[in-house]
Amino acid sequence: MILEGKVALVTGSTSGIGLAIARAFATEGARLMINGFGPADEIERECREIGAIHDGADMSDRAAIERMIQHCADTLGPPDILVNNAGIQHVAPVEDFPPEKWDAIIAINLSAAFHTTRLAVPQMKRKGWGRIINTASAHSLIASPNKSAYVAAKHGIAGFTKTVALETATSGITVNCISPGYVWTPLVENQIPDTMNARNMTREQVMNDVLLAAQPTKRFVTPEEVAALAVYLCRDEARSITGANLSIDGGWTAA
Repeated sequence: MILEGKVALVTGSTSGIGLAIARAFATEGARLMINGFGPADEIERECREIGAIHDGADMSDRAAIERMIQHCADTLGPPDILVNNAGIQHVAPVEDFPPEKWDAIIAINLSAAFHTTRLAVPQMKRKGWGRIINTASAHSLIASPNKSAYVAAKHGIAGFTKTVALETATSGITVNCISPGYVWTPLVENQIPDTMNARNMTREQVMNDVLLAAQPTKRFVTPEEVAALAVYLCRDEARSITGANLSIDGGWTAA
């Protein structure tokens, strides 16, 4: 178990990609804190199954993020592995984009990663080892219509990742982002109605002509595929991979 003795904090991990990463880390022996919203009984069950503790911090709230990092340090120890995965989405043309949705997406998808990282790096430097993995997106490399806030946030995550990687390059810390294409998660499923409305399409048309049209493989990426890459980035063999934006998108950005 390659992560035995390591503390991992995964944000946005009560479902989807984050939960898959948390499960994969647990299999490798990490002590885990998960974060996110959802039915309390489901979160409690998941914590029992993978041996994790949960913090329900709202990732748009700086003070809540600070309390979560302290909770992790007090209960498990400071995070050796930080996965910034929390994210939300809203789809609308820019002239119709609600300002409050813009603010929420930037806060949760981008600013939250800054706050967790600034708090986690000092302890990682003291230990001489750390792994920071940011969930970006194919939209960190290319754009799609009606997703101005999400694309802006994910481009920001890619740049933020590179900057922190350079700042920590001699500290035993690696900082990378993973850029999935369309992964079948609640985040993707929940944006289908908005896309239907924005483009005047049926659900089937959105699935086939918008989502999977972007991926040459014509299939969704699985959360488990993303999780396997996250585990690899924590291995000693990956210590020279830092500042990278790793695509796992079925060839989308290659096209």
